[in-house]
Amino acid sequence: MKETKISGPFLDPKACYAAMRAHDARFDGRFFCGVSSTGIYCRPICRVRVPREENCTFFVSAAAAEAAGYRPCLRCRPEPAPGLAPVDAMTRLAGSVAWQVEEGGMGSRSLKDLAARVGISERHLRRVFQAQFGVPPVRYLQTYRLLLAKNLLSDTRLSVTDVAMAAGFGSIRRFNHLFWTRYHLAPSKMRKQIGGSVQNCDAVTLSLSYRPPYAWGSIISFLCARALPGVESVCGGVYRRAVALKKGETVYRGWISVADRPERSGLCVTLATSLLPVLSQVLTRVRVLFDLNCDPEKVREKLAGMDELLPGVYVAGIRAPGCFDPFEISVRAILGQQITVKAATTLSMRLAHLLGDKVDTPFEELRYAFFGPERILALAGPIENHLGPVGINGGKARSIFGLAQALTAGAITLSHGANPEETMDSLGRLRGFGPWTVHYIALRALGWPDAFPHTDFGVRKALAERSCGEILELSKKWSPWRSYATVLLWNFLAKESKDDKKRSSTQ
Repeated sequence: MKETKISGPFLDPKACYAAMRAHDARFDGRFFCGVSSTGIYCRPICRVRVPREENCTFFVSAAAAEAAGYRPCLRCRPEPAPGLAPVDAMTRLAGSVAWQVEEGGMGSRSLKDLAARVGISERHLRRVFQAQFGVPPVRYLQTYRLLLAKNLLSDTRLSVTDVAMAAGFGSIRRFNHLFWTRYHLAPSKMRKQIGGSVQNCDAVTLSLSYRPPYAWGSIISFLCARALPGVESVCGGVYRRAVALKKGETVYRGWISVADRPERSGLCVTLATSLLPVLSQVLTRVRVLFDLNCDPEKVREKLAGMDELLPGVYVAGIRAPGCFDPFEISVRAILGQQITVKAATTLSMRLAHLLGDKVDTPFEELRYAFFGPERILALAGPIENHLGPVGINGGKARSIFGLAQALTAGAITLSHGANPEETMDSLGRLRGFGPWTVHYIALRALGWPDAFPHTDFGVRKALAERSCGEILELSKKWSPWRSYATVLLWNFLAKESKDDKKRSSTQ
């Protein structure tokens, strides 16, 4: 038998083929399989007949499969597959650039500009990106846009022109040409083949996949406890929020709604059609907020042993909640210093209602989108005069102002595309930013999987009778997944508190 081929240094072809035969969702997004007998590439979860091993070539990304001449499977649809969680240095660098490309495309930025943002040379960027994804960044962007367009063709009744624009193509002619070149089909012809559901003309719904298990109950409870009234809500296990995103000089306003679809191992994302021009930003931020790129098996290997310390603390499929807006979560971190979650949420709500953008939504509870740093800098006079009346003390007001200045000047970048160590160091030099604030921002805004606010009240309470130094030493065995350990401790404490209330109410 001819040996199974492999396209990338990180894949074991025998293991990949075994995962294909098992349709193992834990490997979804970690590799794609090109089948030489059909010219099609699939996800490992695809339910079509498993191809013969000698016909399989395995790729590290959908872009690499398409670069080799394979077309996407119309059944398993590679477009909603989860991505890779950045942990090691090389993966993190490549993932950082991929995140920037996916969120807003390259726009007018060159590869040199992208390399400078992550602190490496253009040559090194090309080398690292090629090693991680099997293609250069420009080719990766083309595939990302094509797969996003395919997602829209599959799941919506948007016109082909609207699909092209929403996917980031500036020209319908360019879109049609690239689609035909890659898939040997016109976009309208593909829609006829795969169909498309009829949807409300005011909203579109798309799917984003994750690797099971996914502890939806844990993450939605976490977000519910911290939902910002007027800006976001959780009702019936569905997360919603008002949105205002800028593209160029235009601000696009609307709303999103996110629900779990466990039978599909994915999330159902509905958004107002007014947000289609910033669709890539919306989907990328939803992935970040719900930590869809997590590999739960790797987290389990490190953290399942926490049950020996605190029985019942580990929850299979735990996710580390990210954020939709890095500036918003950073402001909320500042406001949350040394006060309760409820008190911090109240202050954040007042601030959002004072400075946020008003947004029309079909949901009565959603009326404001959180503001950007430029809104803070536009306030005349001492910042304390503006934030003091809503209950924010001078020190926190000045910290918010200092953060807004640093972000606007480009001294700090808050995103999954930022270097976490450098960003944490820069944040730590700002006035009023102690270790707890820095690590909380790293966990929620930077997506850093190894953040650990060891001085946090909840962490210390869950790990009672230990000093901060002992807690920090204990956490080393959980690295590089200490962000997930932190969330497990917070959730454990919240559950214990609920159980105590139930017991007291029955006595």
